[in-house]
Amino acid sequence: MKIILNNNILRKTLNPFNDIGFVPTMGGIHDGHISLIKKSIQLNKKTIVSIFVNPKQFNDIKDFKSYPSNIKNDLSILKKIRQLDFIYIPKFNDIYEDKKKSHIRLKKKDKILCAKHRKGHFEGVLDVMNRLTTLIKPKKIYMGKKDFQQFFLVRNFIEQKFNTKVIGCKTIRNKNKLALSSRNFLLNKQELNDVEKISKLFLNLKNKIKNTNNINRFLQKSKKEFESFFKIKIEYLENRNTKNLTISNKYQKSKIFLSYYYKGIRLIDNF
Repeated sequence: MKIILNNNILRKTLNPFNDIGFVPTMGGIHDGHISLIKKSIQLNKKTIVSIFVNPKQFNDIKDFKSYPSNIKNDLSILKKIRQLDFIYIPKFNDIYEDKKKSHIRLKKKDKILCAKHRKGHFEGVLDVMNRLTTLIKPKKIYMGKKDFQQFFLVRNFIEQKFNTKVIGCKTIRNKNKLALSSRNFLLNKQELNDVEKISKLFLNLKNKIKNTNNINRFLQKSKKEFESFFKIKIEYLENRNTKNLTISNKYQKSKIFLSYYYKGIRLIDNF
């Protein structure tokens, strides 16, 4: 395993290879990330993981400053993964060495879910993924589907511009069905227990909507009930088509998308 700290070394190191699997992360490494890395190792000759907390995708400076980042802990986890080839830990100036201003803008139809509530977030995500893909030139990029909207937008953007496939991988959950997330590290033991209970009840909604005529009307009623009972603030609870993310009242080929705040911590899921 080689740790790469700047772009000159990155280019020299990766130049001989044309079958690279890439797992982009912002650190806070957990079993979800590890599952992506192992998938890449299985399907590519070389695998690289990046750790970069991108300030340009945060619409709230407090959220950026509180993001759970611990490079030392991340490296101790990653070093245990056999056959992981490279870890790229760039500085801001490495990623943004091309100082041209990004002209990436979301289409009106895409300003939904997280894009509606986090102004500029996905423009920042697409910009950094554009820069990382240009630098690394991976054959495949592996992303989790916990943030399905992010996967959806990145896949469409990257595959139109680069000769790179973006592979979506299943959401990894803990034994209590909570989707793994770096933000979970911000919760103490009791808070984590509370969120696990909330998650289980949200997951039950998938069974309840199966024979519901108007799914989104039912979800809006459920939203109010959840907010009142758990004392949480729900940003959205919507059923959408997985092909184009349009609102759907059909059970098939759709997912329920969820975002809520628990004690100031923003959590997302889909099921």
